[in-house]
Amino acid sequence: MKNLKIETENLESYVSDDEIGRLQGEVSRIHETLEAGKTKGSDFLGWLHLPSSITNDTINEINKRADEMRETCDAFISIGIGGSYLGAKAAIEFANHTFNNQLKRKRGNAPEIYFAGQNISSDYLADLFDIIDEKDICLNVISKSGTTTEPAIAFRLLKEKVESRYGKEGAKKRIVATTDSSRGALKKLADEEGYKTFVIPDNVGGRYSVLTPVGLLPIAVAGIDIGELVSGALEAEKSSVDASLENNLAYRYAAIRNILYGKGKSIEILSSFHPSLHFVAEWWKQLAGESEGKDGKGIFPAAVDFTSDLHSMGQWIQEGNRIIFETFMTVERSKRQLNIPKVTDDLDGLNYIAGKNLDFVNDKAHRGTAMAHRDGGVPNMTLTLKDRSPETLGQLFYFFERAVAMTGYLMDVNPFDQPGVEFYKKNMFSLLGK
Repeated sequence: MKNLKIETENLESYVSDDEIGRLQGEVSRIHETLEAGKTKGSDFLGWLHLPSSITNDTINEINKRADEMRETCDAFISIGIGGSYLGAKAAIEFANHTFNNQLKRKRGNAPEIYFAGQNISSDYLADLFDIIDEKDICLNVISKSGTTTEPAIAFRLLKEKVESRYGKEGAKKRIVATTDSSRGALKKLADEEGYKTFVIPDNVGGRYSVLTPVGLLPIAVAGIDIGELVSGALEAEKSSVDASLENNLAYRYAAIRNILYGKGKSIEILSSFHPSLHFVAEWWKQLAGESEGKDGKGIFPAAVDFTSDLHSMGQWIQEGNRIIFETFMTVERSKRQLNIPKVTDDLDGLNYIAGKNLDFVNDKAHRGTAMAHRDGGVPNMTLTLKDRSPETLGQLFYFFERAVAMTGYLMDVNPFDQPGVEFYKKNMFSLLGK
């Protein structure tokens, strides 16, 4: 993958090339059954060749609807939970201005983007209502069934607000439903009300759905080039055809994770060195946790934001329980460059790095941290992203999807079900008297 690379020098005393090589036979076997659709969870392999199946017509249709919503609304609210919001949130935070919602804008530019339905907090929704009180709003409700509790509550409340403001006829032009193709409560409602709909493919699970309309519509509304995003994922898909651990970056990452897990490293910390990666890590946590954590097995996915968390979690990582390994995630080049100025008095003692840009200093912080954690007993590797482009993000999304699927199969679990998620729902419904 041309925009991603992995550095593994800080693994040398923990994982050998021979150990990685010994997994080649099993990885090749899993790869063949995966491509043949003969694995556990084979009903949910639609993500596997999703990038190559997305047509220009599909991208154009999504962009057309996104443009209409950009012209219509000042605030766009995406309603969903888990995979129905994390991928879009990750992409928007990664590729856009850090303070995108605070930028002054003209109608037709990207609207402010908000999310709802990912919690059951009355304060959150009430505060959101305050923000959108004097703005023209559009909604995108995302749910295969339409009955998932958190987004269903949020949509009921927001739908009422839209209808009271614009009337039934006006509301249907401002609401888009992303849902099942033919069944479910949301599909039925969308048909009855006349909402524009996009389809969640039956063979793509929520946490693998970012490259379907689930993610692509909100990402497009935010002004991000979804054609470039898909193109990046397509490049990653093509590079994953080869199962060789020497050439397949995703499988090599999965093999390393599996070896470390077998040595008692049961927690992986994804440590990012750029604020724009925060929600990429949140998306990864769901992807890895929900795919691998079952049957009493699985690597626990955790995430920290460096360098800020070096002043909080850094102590534990450096000297705490040695059951962790670490994957650093860095961006090679920021979108904008700032240099440190030289000052006469030098009271803060920073003149020794005067003239250097912040990327240079951030890189040295990363490398110093990686060395310290290695010496403290934390094996670590670094995943470097070329830039913050949609193309790079598309490659990253697909890289993690391939890697997590392979890791699950190496652990002999089904990466595409989530039976444990239902237990809290049963208890909640019982306590609510459903």
